[in-house]
Amino acid sequence: MRIEQLEYLVAVTQHGSLRRASEHLHLSQPALSEALTKLEHELGVVLLDRRRSGARISRQGRDLLQHMVEVLEAVDRLRTAAGDQSHAPRSVRVGTVNAATSTLLTPAVQAFRAVHPGTAVEVLTLQQTEISVGLVEGSLDLGLVNVLAGDDTPPDLVDTELLRGRPVAVLPAGHRLTSYDEVGIDDLRSEPFVAMRAGYLMHRFAHRLFGSAMPATTYSTDGAEMGKVMVADGLGVTVLPDYSVEGDPLQRAGLLTHRPIAGDRTTVTLVLRQRADRRPPKPVRTLADLVRERARLVP
Repeated sequence: MRIEQLEYLVAVTQHGSLRRASEHLHLSQPALSEALTKLEHELGVVLLDRRRSGARISRQGRDLLQHMVEVLEAVDRLRTAAGDQSHAPRSVRVGTVNAATSTLLTPAVQAFRAVHPGTAVEVLTLQQTEISVGLVEGSLDLGLVNVLAGDDTPPDLVDTELLRGRPVAVLPAGHRLTSYDEVGIDDLRSEPFVAMRAGYLMHRFAHRLFGSAMPATTYSTDGAEMGKVMVADGLGVTVLPDYSVEGDPLQRAGLLTHRPIAGDRTTVTLVLRQRADRRPPKPVRTLADLVRERARLVP
């Protein structure tokens, strides 16, 4: 039994015939008749008297009508309560690989606070697979992930492009490689290297860049933020999307900089990832809109 079947019978009662009910419901008369026939079979009663002059609700149908109306009223109350909850203050959970955090996410959260002062925002640093799983399972509301050309969006999710850039060599201020206009792969390979841990896109890119000959000294960390701190402290160099470095507080403070990678033409895209099959609560929609709006302001 489906709720719409009960709504169909009530419509036939209100409008006096299958034809007028089908016009009101914007449903073909055969489809309406078939749905009500299935309801009759399930309940084991005749709900409509079908005659050449048209169909009318039967006596048995009239006896059950009040119960059906009560069910529909209860459903309306449930929908109203759910709608109220979806607009109530709650925590918006964002999974991120920490790309463009200072240029996109932080300003968006600051603007969000003015619109939804009673709603918390929880930012979790996760790997891309963890973000996608969290979105599908409902433990996350939004995700910020990097993708390479040809990467597929996981089923049940949808991506919105925010920023597009290139991988760059991230260097501590004053490093010898900062004197170059662009940094060669062999130059990077000769330096201690701060790698993203397996599960991050830049881990995959680094292995594509260096092939089987990875740098001899390699550190491993979770997420771009810690990677940039390690570079700024002089532990080594790394590779990250340019939009993850430009405008970063460490870059603004003059503690690290970046250079293009010679011969590399890889494109990296930062996307906002969401569930495709549901309308999120208003606070989630607001934060998503603010992130997209902030991305449009980035040069």
